[in-house]
Amino acid sequence: MELLYLLGSIIYTSITSIFFSLLLPFRFLLHRLLPSRAAVDPNVSFYEGTVWHDRLRPVRHSFRYSVRYALFDLDKAITTPPDHLSADEARRVSHTTGPIYLLTIPPSVGYEQNPLSLYYCYDLEESSKRLSKCIAQVTNTPWGERVTFVFDPESDLVAKSLQVSPFMDMLGNWKIRANEPGDDLSVSIESQHPHLGNYFSATLKAKRIPLMRVSDPAVFFWLMPHKVAIWIYWHALKLWWKSVPFIQHPRYSNPSYREEAAKRDQELRCPRLDGSDSDKTIKFDGLKADGCSFEGCRFAWRDANWPWS
Repeated sequence: MELLYLLGSIIYTSITSIFFSLLLPFRFLLHRLLPSRAAVDPNVSFYEGTVWHDRLRPVRHSFRYSVRYALFDLDKAITTPPDHLSADEARRVSHTTGPIYLLTIPPSVGYEQNPLSLYYCYDLEESSKRLSKCIAQVTNTPWGERVTFVFDPESDLVAKSLQVSPFMDMLGNWKIRANEPGDDLSVSIESQHPHLGNYFSATLKAKRIPLMRVSDPAVFFWLMPHKVAIWIYWHALKLWWKSVPFIQHPRYSNPSYREEAAKRDQELRCPRLDGSDSDKTIKFDGLKADGCSFEGCRFAWRDANWPWS
């Protein structure tokens, strides 16, 4: 049933995308006839770069692909992508006081595919702003589940909290870091596994594109989400061909995987607490853990839609 739904979704997305793509020339012509409607929002920056994936075990498998992102000033941008946090929501989640910027791949011709969206959360100081926290929104394919969590952009260790691939188990942690977006930006994630070690890494490096090169964002991002999806499915097929074990979604084999991830994450940030006492001292209801300045669970999950749910 799920396979049929996936095939149906691919067919539906293809037909919809072809239809909206055929409308793009008319949109471009309209912008030429009405220049006032063609202005690019100055509160949105555009980036072009490369994503690298590198897997060391149980087999070596690496690939790279070109990608385009938009960076939205959520307080000032005229329009922002749907299904994301607002600036005020991001400030509440990150406990920051300054501007919020969202790095994401906008939807294109009726389709959205965002393995990772990133919020840059600033604190206001006397005469400047300082990047204080980041919020990651990780979405898996094809299920569409999402986990949202706050991390320290300089470097942070986060318990793995989402099944991002059927060729990776739920053990271990993510080491994540992100620099402040300027003319260049970079994001890196490493998987630290208790048995396989640092066996997987993903890196994004991108450069800011001058606004004069983006006459129409719809054209600039045309089929970008589709290209990302194709790379995901194609390399999943390659891993299967290389006999990498297929791992069932943990909701079937271990329904309490989210609670376990939250507990591991608290132990990471409260290393003095050993496993025998952690259940007694660490709370998930917003109270402070004993001796640890942290409140509640770092993760917020969004379930998959039917038929994946």
